[in-house]
Amino acid sequence: MTQHYLLSWLIPLLWLVILSYAVFTFILTFFWNRIKPSGIFKFDKRIFISVIIPVRNEADNIGLLLNDLDKQHFPHEQFEVLIMDDNSTDRTAAIVQALAANSQVNLHLIALPGTATTSPKKRAIETAVARAKGNLIVTTDGDCRVESGWLQSIAACYAATNAKLISAPVTFAAEKSVTDHLQTVEFASLIGSGASAIGAGYPSLCNGANLAYEKSAFIEVGGFEGVRHIASGDDEFLMHKIADRYPDGVHFLKDERAIVTTKAHNNWQAFFGQRKRWASKWKHYQSKTPLFLAIYVFTCNLSLIISGLLYAAGLVDGYVFLSLLSAKCLPEWLFLGSVLSFLKKPGSIPYIPITQILYPFYVCFFGLAAQNPAYEWKGRKLV
Repeated sequence: MTQHYLLSWLIPLLWLVILSYAVFTFILTFFWNRIKPSGIFKFDKRIFISVIIPVRNEADNIGLLLNDLDKQHFPHEQFEVLIMDDNSTDRTAAIVQALAANSQVNLHLIALPGTATTSPKKRAIETAVARAKGNLIVTTDGDCRVESGWLQSIAACYAATNAKLISAPVTFAAEKSVTDHLQTVEFASLIGSGASAIGAGYPSLCNGANLAYEKSAFIEVGGFEGVRHIASGDDEFLMHKIADRYPDGVHFLKDERAIVTTKAHNNWQAFFGQRKRWASKWKHYQSKTPLFLAIYVFTCNLSLIISGLLYAAGLVDGYVFLSLLSAKCLPEWLFLGSVLSFLKKPGSIPYIPITQILYPFYVCFFGLAAQNPAYEWKGRKLV
């Protein structure tokens, strides 16, 4: 009797949640497809860019990124590069200094103090912005690679939109394993949903590995004031503050020239630390939109797990379970396929079904793991 009563409302509830998620995914696809490229950059001497790169122990990567910046199509006299060295213990500083001596680009290596801080990356960016000459700040990470048209495409978007903040695409480098492909698919879902939310007028997600904003807007909203004590969120918290001040001032740059690549994690510890760091941000959101989305996505994925458990227990038949599974997964396939195609990752599209099987457990696991705020990042214990 109790079981019958439970199923009488639980199954309709699962249908309601998962069908709403299907509609939500179709809406994301609509707004993703509606985003248009910015076009050709028109030479504009009023745009001066300060590229900020916080680094710590990036000796294996920083040289490749600086060589990419040396090959930018954007006029070299219109941008500078500030490498913020956060007490690296390897040869990062020496490599930067050697490259700076022969580079066409105006490179500055700035050593940060060794004093403890709850958010090393925010400190690095705030220190750099205070010294930056540019009216447009562009941030990336020391382990990233950029296309030769990267800064040119950002400048074109800025000139065309007068955006206060520009979120731009990030993906992983060439995949070598199944886990690399799975990370690429999962990351594409974040990039695509963040872009769609921006297109819909509700900015929620972005990535500091490819972000641009006006220096004046950063100063006007007080930089990281109010969120400086939170280890993560140098990107999203700033975007939310700027979006609150300038409701139409946030744009997504959908341009293949602007795609930044980074390395997928090749060990569980690094992957776990990064994802836990990301998941730990949701409880600090002041804006209701990303908080609602975090809870909603968690609920939808939990609903699919519950339906699978009901099927395993023989409480629902295979038709009901497969119908629920299809209602969630088919719209996701269309959305993720479109995003991966834009990111030049067609080889990862066949891995979408595997990701869809694992993702509900992944979301629920990290949603719960984030309740313990401590994690290790770049050899430091952070909260």
